[in-house]
Amino acid sequence: MLAYARDRRRFLLFGRSRQVDHATHRHRAEVLLESLLTLGPTFIKLGQLLSARPDVLPPEYIDVLSALQDEVPPADWPDAKRVLEAELGPVDERFVEFDTEPISGASLGQVYYARIDSQAVPGNPVETTGPDEITATREQRERTREVAVKVRRPNVEELVEADLRVIHWSLPILLYFVDESRSFSLENVAEEFSKTIREEMDYEREAEMLTEIRSNFAGDDRFLIPEVVEGYSNSRVLTMEYIEGTKINDVEELERRGIDRTKVAENLERSYLQMIIDDGVFHADPHPGNLAVTDDGTIVFYDFGMSGRVDEFIQGKIVEFYVAVANQDIDAILDALVEIGTLSPDADRATMAGVMEIAIQDARGEDVEQYRVNQIVGQIEDSIYVFPFRLPKNLALVLRVATVVEGVCVTLDPDFDFISTATDYLTEQGYREESIRQYVSETGENIRRSGESLTRIAPKAERALDRLDRDDLYVRIGVEDSENVFDKLAKRLIYGMLLTMSLFSMGVLYALEAPRAVVVAAGFSLVVVVLLYRSFRARRSTRVKPQFTRQSMRQRERGND
Repeated sequence: MLAYARDRRRFLLFGRSRQVDHATHRHRAEVLLESLLTLGPTFIKLGQLLSARPDVLPPEYIDVLSALQDEVPPADWPDAKRVLEAELGPVDERFVEFDTEPISGASLGQVYYARIDSQAVPGNPVETTGPDEITATREQRERTREVAVKVRRPNVEELVEADLRVIHWSLPILLYFVDESRSFSLENVAEEFSKTIREEMDYEREAEMLTEIRSNFAGDDRFLIPEVVEGYSNSRVLTMEYIEGTKINDVEELERRGIDRTKVAENLERSYLQMIIDDGVFHADPHPGNLAVTDDGTIVFYDFGMSGRVDEFIQGKIVEFYVAVANQDIDAILDALVEIGTLSPDADRATMAGVMEIAIQDARGEDVEQYRVNQIVGQIEDSIYVFPFRLPKNLALVLRVATVVEGVCVTLDPDFDFISTATDYLTEQGYREESIRQYVSETGENIRRSGESLTRIAPKAERALDRLDRDDLYVRIGVEDSENVFDKLAKRLIYGMLLTMSLFSMGVLYALEAPRAVVVAAGFSLVVVVLLYRSFRARRSTRVKPQFTRQSMRQRERGND
């Protein structure tokens, strides 16, 4: 926090804003990354959340924190075994086979491979040759079922609650150093993070979300979601169907298996469009560790601990946004962002229109011309202190999904066209036709209201002219001063009057031969001159550099080559 404050203000707690180069920002981000890894599970999760929040952190921080994976050293098996047996009973009685080496480790839990007797009644012991035996009889193996057992880390609840208290106490200090827009976003981050991490520790909720999302994709052979095993799951243990697959970002292996990576990217985007726009419930942690691809190109989803819901209002606005993007209607895009609450109504629309045009060009997989980027940078330099973007808490997980899915799709196909895929989906689902019908209906309603207004204009105009003829017309004018021009003018007038008075006093005191009083008056005059000078000095802008996913990725590839 001290480093962040030092980068924003020249003298830490006061003074002009300070310019910081990209190398310094990146160094700060790397130090933050190491600190989060050292602090443990809760702060690793916090770093993952912040990596999808460009409304809170500079691009360099986002780039560094995006590499933060949910991987920590696994808990010792005896500790994990105590949790497992406290919830399900003795391991050797409930499982035919149980591999004590975790196949996946995360900050809040870890996953083990096991086999259960598919014919056993839940709660009754099964016949087994021992928990450490790799083989069993032929008859047992034929009737067993492969499962993945997710066990919550021992004592993680107490650790998370203690860490959340630290975050809660630290937040007011951090808010002192940030502007109003980032303060809005940070408060939402803290509230959302507390809610999300508590939900992620509740495996019963995860099972419900997994089952609901699985039912929404029932019959769609493009996607595969594990089934929850009843009788082996509760709030601290979640047992699911075991499904193998190639990690979705293992491009070389996918290529070797002959899988169409572009088709996989298209299906992945379509799945999240369906979850967010149609179903209203979605898998919110689509990083490569939670996505795999089978040999026939089917996408497998893992880990539904971080999942969310979208209300109907937000769904409607997201549809409006995507339809506007599909139609490349920049005004409609900005209107949708303002109505959702993501874009400040006071933002410079001309500048933001340029930003959106470049973003659409990048999303289509086209190269962004550098001179246009420089032009946009120049336009936003003068208004960078008024940060136009903010993120309501009900959209935070949606933004995380959009950001991470984009990165995965670009990894699969660097030239993937997001807008084309979204446009096809909206057209197939009838959203674009519905938007046209709605537009025609609203236009007809506006024409009707305009006709009614025309019939009322003539009598109102006649009454106004009559009052004007009788000298009985008054006009009330209100002046909006969002830039505090009048306050600045008043300060300058006062400083000018004080300076004039002090200079006059210096002359009088000098004539009266009062040297000490002259020195005091001179010191006062100097202070007033400094204040007057500062009131006229323009605020220095901060140089920023837009960061585009495709370009940054290509630059990194060139650097690696």
